[in-house]
Amino acid sequence: MLTSTDFSGLFNGRFLRNFFPIPASSRLRVGQKVPDFLLPDITNQTTLRLSSYRGNQPIILAFTRIFTEKQYCPLCYPHIIELNESYEQFVQKGIEVLMITSTDTRQSRQVVKDLGLKMPLLSNPSCDVFRNYEVGQALGAPLPAQFVLDKEGRLRYKHLFSFLSPNASVEKLLATVDSIS
Repeated sequence: MLTSTDFSGLFNGRFLRNFFPIPASSRLRVGQKVPDFLLPDITNQTTLRLSSYRGNQPIILAFTRIFTEKQYCPLCYPHIIELNESYEQFVQKGIEVLMITSTDTRQSRQVVKDLGLKMPLLSNPSCDVFRNYEVGQALGAPLPAQFVLDKEGRLRYKHLFSFLSPNASVEKLLATVDSIS
């Protein structure tokens, strides 16, 4: 795990907009189509539109909590690593994993490099996609959440942050994928 006491880059507009707690409360329901978005894919240096996957393959939206390129959420860091290490398993099952972070483009590039990310890392520093999915926020960053979408873009599973279960396990995500395939 990357550790540092360098907090440069932490106190910015995003931090202030996300400082006060808002609990995760996503009203998206199983069977419902989820909001579309267009975000830069830092890993593949392109722009990605969620709806471009509709009709093609299931998707896991993995909203994650990274404060800066040097400061990771201690509850999210192991999940990021586990998803990255399991990425090929998802691809072999025909599912794409899209990780969404609130770090800016520069910070996100460093995250991709430092962690050797294979999966797309989508940068959303305005946090509008996080807000559209109502994942909540606290202490400077949006909260983590996972949404599994079938190949038509309908929600099949969601996991919202709680201290008892901050992220859905890779096993749960894989099992969900198997149940909708």
